[in-house]
Amino acid sequence: MIGRLRRKLIIACMVSLAIVLTVILGGVNLMSYHKVVSDADAILSLLDANGGAFPKNHGGQPAGTSSPDGAPPTKKDPFGQRGMSPETPYESRFFSVLLGEDGQVLQIDTGQIAAVDEEEAVVYAQSVSASGRSSGFWGNYRYLLCEDEQGSLIIFLDCGRSLSSFHMTLLASVLLALLGLLSVLVLLLILSKHIIRPVAESYEKQKQFITDAGHELKTPMTIISADADLAEMECGENQWISDIRRQAQRLTGLTNDLIYLSRMEEEQPKLQLIDFPLSDVAEEMAQSFQALAKSQEKNFTLSIQPMLSFTGDEKAIRQLLSILLDNALKYSPAGGRLELRLEKQGRTFLLTVSNTSDQPVEGDKLPHLFDRFYRTDQSRNSQTGGYGLGLSIVRSIVLAHKGKIRAESPDGRTLTFIIQLPA
Repeated sequence: MIGRLRRKLIIACMVSLAIVLTVILGGVNLMSYHKVVSDADAILSLLDANGGAFPKNHGGQPAGTSSPDGAPPTKKDPFGQRGMSPETPYESRFFSVLLGEDGQVLQIDTGQIAAVDEEEAVVYAQSVSASGRSSGFWGNYRYLLCEDEQGSLIIFLDCGRSLSSFHMTLLASVLLALLGLLSVLVLLLILSKHIIRPVAESYEKQKQFITDAGHELKTPMTIISADADLAEMECGENQWISDIRRQAQRLTGLTNDLIYLSRMEEEQPKLQLIDFPLSDVAEEMAQSFQALAKSQEKNFTLSIQPMLSFTGDEKAIRQLLSILLDNALKYSPAGGRLELRLEKQGRTFLLTVSNTSDQPVEGDKLPHLFDRFYRTDQSRNSQTGGYGLGLSIVRSIVLAHKGKIRAESPDGRTLTFIIQLPA
C-alpha cells in the first residue's frame, strides 16, 4: 500500500508539472510563432499596397515636417505605422510573380532575392495558385495572393531566419522542459520516501496493532467458546448460551479476517505460489454453492473454460471465489440470477461473478465496495451477517497476484465483479 501511495504521489506531481510546463512553454512558443507570422503579414501587406515593392519614401522622416530643401511635408511613414524599422526594406528578401487569368506568367520580380531564380519563382507561384489559398507558408516563404485587374500577384517573403530562430527556441524549450521533468523525477524519487514516512509509520503501527490485537483476542474468544460448551453441558442447551457461542464465533471470524487482510496488504505478502488447475478449482467452488442457490430458488449458471492452469496461491484463490459467490448469494433476491464465468483472453485470465440485486445499485457507491467495513446498507442493519471485510480481502488477494479488479452495474440492477489475473 505504501509503495502504491508513493507511486501515485510521484505520478501526480509529474503529471501536474508536465501540464504546467506544457501550458507555459506552449503559450510562449505560440506567441513567438504568432509574432513571426504577424510581422511577415505586415510586410506582405505593405508590399501589396505598393505593387510588390517597398514605398520609395522610407527615410524615416517625421510626418508633417518639411524636408531640408523646403519641400512640402511627406506622407506619414508607413514603416512606423506598421511597427517596422526603416531598415526593413534592406533586410527583407522577397520575390513576386504576376499571373494572368489563364495562369500565364505576366511578370517576374526576383531582384530582391538571390536564393530563387525565375524558374523556381514560377513553380512556386503556380503551386500556390493551384492550392486555392490566399496566404500561408510555402516552405520557408510566407506568401500573399492579391487579385487585381491585371491578374493574380503572388508575393513571397523569405522567413527562413525567423522560422529557424523559432524552431531553435522551440527545441531548446522542449529539451529544457524534459531536463526539468527528469530533475524533478529524481528529486521526487529521493524525497518521496521522507514525505510519506509519517504515513508509512502510522500504517505500520496500524497493521502491527491489528495483528497484535487479533492474536490477543484469540485467547479470550477460545476461552469463551470453551466456557459456553461447558455451561451447555451443565445447564443444557438454551438461547443465551447459543447466542454467546454464535457471537464468539463471529468475533473469531472477524479477528481472523483482519489478521489475514493485514498480511495480504504487506508490500511483499508471503504467497504459496504453485501451479494448479484453475478451471477445476472454480468448478469445485461453484458446485459447493449450487445446492444452496437451488434451495433459495436462485438460478446459478456456470461458464468455465476447461483446462486452465494458473500459478498462484490456491488457498487464497479459493477464498476469493468463496467470498464472491457468498456475496452473490447473500445480496440476490429469491428467483434472482447468479453467474460465474472464467475464460482466458490473450495473456489474461478473466473471472466474472455477477448477480441480480434486491436493491438498485448506485454507480457512485461502486468504487467504495472494496473499502474496509463499507456496507451499502448504511444503517448496518443488514441480516446477511457480514461485516464489510470480504471485498477488501478479495481486492488484496487480486493485488497480491498482480491482477486488477473492478465492479460494474450497467443496468443498475445487476452487480458484476470483473477480475483480471495475469496468465
